[in-house]
Amino acid sequence: MTDGSATKPNPTSDHKGTAGRLFVLELSGGRIHSMNPDGSDGKIIVAGCHLPDGVVVDVEAGHIYWTNMGVPNLNDGTIERADLDGGNRKVIVPQGVTFTPKQLHLEKRSGKLYWCDREGMRVMRANLDGTNVETLVRTGNGEQDSRDATKWCVGITVDPRRGQIYWTQKGPDNASVGRIFRAGIDLPKGEDAANRTDIETWLDGLPEPIDLELDLDSRVLYWTDRGNPPLGNTVNRASIDAPGHAPEIIAGDLMEGIGIALDVAGNRMFVTDLGGSVYTAELDGSQKRPFLFAQGNLSGVAYAEIPSKEN
Repeated sequence: MTDGSATKPNPTSDHKGTAGRLFVLELSGGRIHSMNPDGSDGKIIVAGCHLPDGVVVDVEAGHIYWTNMGVPNLNDGTIERADLDGGNRKVIVPQGVTFTPKQLHLEKRSGKLYWCDREGMRVMRANLDGTNVETLVRTGNGEQDSRDATKWCVGITVDPRRGQIYWTQKGPDNASVGRIFRAGIDLPKGEDAANRTDIETWLDGLPEPIDLELDLDSRVLYWTDRGNPPLGNTVNRASIDAPGHAPEIIAGDLMEGIGIALDVAGNRMFVTDLGGSVYTAELDGSQKRPFLFAQGNLSGVAYAEIPSKEN
């Protein structure tokens, strides 16, 4: 996911006084990598993560946040926070509060973190310090429901201008029953997370939709899909305002695509896959190329503009 302050015009020094930086999660090694947007100056800033999956950056506060999925049958998922260099690491959502936290979204104006909980079958949010955890959507309950992949919530993004959340429910492997849903950012009055009436199936019949990103200016939703080709292992996009919102495949040939981050001002995206590659492309999918290979199993990715140290 991206931080809302992202802006750039060239590969490494993206705006006067700032420099673009990628934060990439290595699921298999339990590590967080920080690097320039071309893959140079790579360094491990956090190690010993418990299956990290989603990551966001709060540039203003100088924090990164990430989810640790943990082992699903142990219900030991957590959310952590650290400084941009990996220092001052802290668990803010402890074990037992969220089951299998996946993708994260930072909504800075309201001071909230949003995330999807896969086996927990929930869409959740909390304050940036981890307090006031809320369940906004509940798609199932109990161990039997948690085995049903159609109920698994995975990717999430927020449209604060319209007051809506979007999330994916991927379904079983290559079953083509993946869906993207939309609902209000808050629970309707008098309703609960399991029985809210404002949930809309925004798109269905997808192979396995995973992570979401929203370009608020152009009103376009982007997502990765890790299902089989030709519709899967792709990056897709669609207008959230156009009738029918027919999806457009803009990039393919991923090896189980997972993470996506947008740099809208720089007209580029960054994508990770479980095959261990990091890709960059323009927002229309053109000029796609991998710049890192065989880096373990990669999951979440975030792009941010970091103030230069001399400023």
